[in-house]
Amino acid sequence: MGWIKFFNKPRLYILLPFFSGCLTAGAQTSFPGIDVQHYTFALRLNDENDTIKGRATVTIKFTKDIDTLRLNLVRKNKTGKGMVVSAVTDGGRNLLFRQDSDVVNINSKAKENSVHSFMITYQGIPADGLIISKNEYGHRTFFGDNWPNRAHYWLPCADYPGDKATVDFVVTAPDHYQVVSNGIKTEETMLSNHYKLTHWKETASLPTKVMVIGAADFAIDHIGEVDDIPVYSYVFPENKEIGFRKYESAVEILNFYIQKFGSYPYKKLANIQSKTKFGGMENASAIFYFENSVNSKGIEELMAHEIAHQWFGDAVSETNFTNIWLSEGFATYMCNTYLENKYGPDTLKKRLAHDRSKIFNFEKTKFTPVVDFTEKNNYMALLNTNSYEKGGWVLHMLRRKIGDEAFWKGIKNYYEKFNGGNANTDSLRKIMENASGKDLTKFFYQWLYAPGHPQLQLTWKYDNADGVELTIIQKQFTFYEFTLEVLINNKSFSVNVKDKKTTVQFPVDERPPGIIVDPDVNLLATFEVVERN
Repeated sequence: MGWIKFFNKPRLYILLPFFSGCLTAGAQTSFPGIDVQHYTFALRLNDENDTIKGRATVTIKFTKDIDTLRLNLVRKNKTGKGMVVSAVTDGGRNLLFRQDSDVVNINSKAKENSVHSFMITYQGIPADGLIISKNEYGHRTFFGDNWPNRAHYWLPCADYPGDKATVDFVVTAPDHYQVVSNGIKTEETMLSNHYKLTHWKETASLPTKVMVIGAADFAIDHIGEVDDIPVYSYVFPENKEIGFRKYESAVEILNFYIQKFGSYPYKKLANIQSKTKFGGMENASAIFYFENSVNSKGIEELMAHEIAHQWFGDAVSETNFTNIWLSEGFATYMCNTYLENKYGPDTLKKRLAHDRSKIFNFEKTKFTPVVDFTEKNNYMALLNTNSYEKGGWVLHMLRRKIGDEAFWKGIKNYYEKFNGGNANTDSLRKIMENASGKDLTKFFYQWLYAPGHPQLQLTWKYDNADGVELTIIQKQFTFYEFTLEVLINNKSFSVNVKDKKTTVQFPVDERPPGIIVDPDVNLLATFEVVERN
């Protein structure tokens, strides 16, 4: 997910005009003392207007004594959009409550380790989060669009990634809609007056950012199974032929990732043509793609990115949005490894070279580290080249540093340990150190916690007796530690660099026409190469 992602030749781009109005997501404080165990969202949709009616049952384990329970929910505003709570109960007992602009304050005392289920009855027109609109064929659609903390525009919840829970969606809607959501469909019952009830149950713990429903007139295809995981395509009926064909690569992608990461964390994979703000959104087991994705030449790349998120971002969620690269950097690089496996190593090199240029251009406008503690008021601003391309590049350099065997062992161990939970950057470092037997403190600091990159000036000269002498100077203020590869007369050499100036000799029998620096595109650095007389 993340960006507003559209594909062109077929790279990721951000469509800036979407970043306006209610899409601006500000920082939120988590609610200490609560651990949500489960949500049941019973929702009623209609075709007469955009008002939704909801009844949320929120089961909470309390981790300390509290006097007031707080949950996120956006209140009705001056435009008439927002949610109005009419009742809150606990075990059938009515509770006093007060709505602030985006929080419901519930007057309920609870003791540490106690478990309570609160029922919140509400209704309103979503100001955001649940996008109610029409697709290009004029048909009405409903699609959840929660990232980063927009679930509470339509769902009472603890709307931050550190509190994960299981979820049921029980949706009553006009019977011409097919309703899709997280998990497995456990019920579909026809009701009176041309309504239908659809019940989806997700037993894996999710962050609210990927809890969604989609309701539209869909054509549905069961395209196959991978390790007993059913794979479905949901497309608008008008796009049935091309849409089913375009979404077929999901089976191949899923199979590759299971081999690389470990078992798929959910009980189905649905790829869904949608109408939301984002080009792709990795909702757990129910991925939403932009409306024209069925005609996109870059659809395989987009699907590889979003399906990778099922493991990284959904199953293993970042502890907070400061660590968003653990979602977006992972999805970016794992997409690259899928394409490398399918189309060959030159494809990986081309993608890395493209991303490297993009990273350096981004630095000119925003000189910040990948793990950016400075952005506290607008999580959308973290959907940037640092989180995506530089995060992906860091994983590539880590893979080259510790080797393929240790890298993939570490990735599997990281997923296994944190599946269903949360991790931060230090969590990953420790896992990778255990897998490789190497101290990675310096590596993680220089590439993730510090801004910038190595700016290298390389000068060389040839001598009949000594071969090639190469001098490497780091021009930036803080010096990096890295291995630099050079190709001379089709022979590869490696240099370990850690100081401002490093000089090495290479035994070469004849004068080379030049030297090729970083021939396999393994170092995130800029190079200035000059031959000395």
